[in-house]
Amino acid sequence: MDFLAILNNAAGEILSPTTAAFALATIGLNIHFGYSGLLNFGQAGFMAVGAYAFAIFTMMVDPTATLGWPVWLSFVSAILVAIVAAVIFGLILGIPTLRLRGDYLAIVTIAAAEIIRFTVRTQDLTEITGGSQGLTGQSYKGDITALNPLTGTTYGFGPWTATAYDTWVRIIAWSIVVVALILVWLLMRSPWGRVIKGIREDEDAVRSLGKNVYSYKMQALVLGGTMGALAGVLYVLPRAVQPDNFATTMTFYIWTALLLGGAATVFGPVLGSILFWVLLSFTGGVINGLHSMGVFGDISGSQAGQLRFVIVGLALMALVIFRPQGILGNKKELSFNV
Repeated sequence: MDFLAILNNAAGEILSPTTAAFALATIGLNIHFGYSGLLNFGQAGFMAVGAYAFAIFTMMVDPTATLGWPVWLSFVSAILVAIVAAVIFGLILGIPTLRLRGDYLAIVTIAAAEIIRFTVRTQDLTEITGGSQGLTGQSYKGDITALNPLTGTTYGFGPWTATAYDTWVRIIAWSIVVVALILVWLLMRSPWGRVIKGIREDEDAVRSLGKNVYSYKMQALVLGGTMGALAGVLYVLPRAVQPDNFATTMTFYIWTALLLGGAATVFGPVLGSILFWVLLSFTGGVINGLHSMGVFGDISGSQAGQLRFVIVGLALMALVIFRPQGILGNKKELSFNV
């Protein structure tokens, strides 16, 4: 078993576009749960909306060809379409549900995300969404490839070596994450952020002060969902758009990252996402190495690979028991009603 290769693969996840996408989605979920107290279990639905809106607009409506727009304007337009789609989805989801109690809201958001997934994979929409096969990456990556200023073959060093395209995607992805962190930091220090945290603590008290709690919840839902949609765009830039990638499992991964790093903290979502993917890659590499040595007997490689989720799950259980606030969290921030 090559431990050096395993460590290199795990270290490579620190700056990978996937980690950046999950960090951004976790930042959005942190606005929902950590700061607003909204139990959103449908963040994968927002990611799917953003990914499909971006890919379909780029693929079916090519402004560079039909309108003569420059490539950069076409790419920005696709991003804006993804944001608008997320806002519409957030409004449709929030208008009838934000008056529900926390546990009911969780059930509704899970159902909404699954409705999105099953809708885009239906056979009747194959010409638009690709059905169960999804959309190939070559069909929507033309703009970002054309905008790539990097002309070399590979960039970086050690485990962080990547092709020119992957390096360009990493630059874009982590730049958006940094902007999101700054935005959250500024918002939570503003009067709006104080109202949001007040709603998390006791929304009746905030309502008694004349604040429109429903409106503030809607704003938080849309803002966090928009970040989830942008995360969906970042998630599909290095790969194809596959509907089953946006299953409920993805939302659980995002929740794991949030609880690991610490809810209601600015940097907790990023730290949690990095640790989650590094640990998942490391344990997966070790288990595959042990399986190749025959340690697990006659079980298949795919079955052995699932053990990494068991190990990460046990580690999360221990974290919840011994440090429920997460690595960077504060117990006082978790003493709210949902």
